[in-house]
Amino acid sequence: MPECSPDAFAMAGRTETPMNVVAVLQHTAGEYLGLMEDHLEGRRIRFQYFRPFAGGKAKLPGPDLPADALILLGGGPWGSAGTRDLPTLAEEIAITRAMLAEGTPVIGIGLGAQILAIAAGGSSEPADFRFECTTATRVVHDALNGYLPETFSQVVYMRDRPVLPDAARVLAVDEGGSAAVFEVGDNAYGFLGNPGIKLGMVEDLIMEFEEVPEGAARRLDELRALQPEIEDDLVPIMTGLVQCTGLMSSPKAAAKAPKSLDETVI
Repeated sequence: MPECSPDAFAMAGRTETPMNVVAVLQHTAGEYLGLMEDHLEGRRIRFQYFRPFAGGKAKLPGPDLPADALILLGGGPWGSAGTRDLPTLAEEIAITRAMLAEGTPVIGIGLGAQILAIAAGGSSEPADFRFECTTATRVVHDALNGYLPETFSQVVYMRDRPVLPDAARVLAVDEGGSAAVFEVGDNAYGFLGNPGIKLGMVEDLIMEFEEVPEGAARRLDELRALQPEIEDDLVPIMTGLVQCTGLMSSPKAAAKAPKSLDETVI
C-alpha cells in the first residue's frame, strides 16, 4: 500500500523550504492517488493518507488539521445514495463542508466527487456499480486555467453518481453528456474518474471486494491499452489543478505543523 511520510504534517516545516501538505482520504486498499503521486512529489508537495476503512472514525482528519488541500478518493463498490453507503459518509461530508467553508481546496474523485457535491449543497442519486472506459470532452475552454485537455480518457469505477449543486460549473462531459469534471467555487473540483488511475489499482479493487462490475475483464483490457494516454493526459491536468488550488504557494501546513499527527485525528 503506498504511503507518504508517516507524519507529513509534522515534517512539513522541517526543511529549508516549507512544503505544502495534502490530506488524502482513502476509502479502499486498492485505490490511491496512483500516477498523481509522482506529480505531487515532483513539485515538492507532500501528502498524507487517512484510512478510515483500516481504523474507523479514529482515522479521519480532525477539524484543526492544517491541510493545504483535501483529496477524497473513490470507494470501489461504496456509494452515497442508499444502496451501499460508505460507513463514514456523514463524517466525511461534514469534514468536506468545513474545508469548503474555510476556503481550503478540495478535489473529489469518484465517490469523493459525490461527497464534494453533497457537501457543496447538491446530492447524489442511485446508479449501478460500473466500470467504464470513456472519452470526456471539455466544455469550458479555460477549464483548469486552460490546461484541461480538449478530450481525455476517463475511467470510472464507481457506484451512484453526484447531483451537482446549482452553483457548480461543468467543465467536461462524458460521452452521454453527463458531467465528467466539475468545479465548485474557486478551488474545488470533482472528477468522475481517477485521472491518475493505474491498471493495478483496478485489479486490486476487483480482488478486494466480493462485488465486481459486469464486464470487468473486458474493461481491464481496455484500460491496459489506454494507460499511455492516461499518463499523457495527466500532465496538463495536474498542472492546471496545482495552479487552480494554489498548491505551490503559502503552505499553511508547514506554518501550523503539529508535533505529531496523533493530535489531528478524531
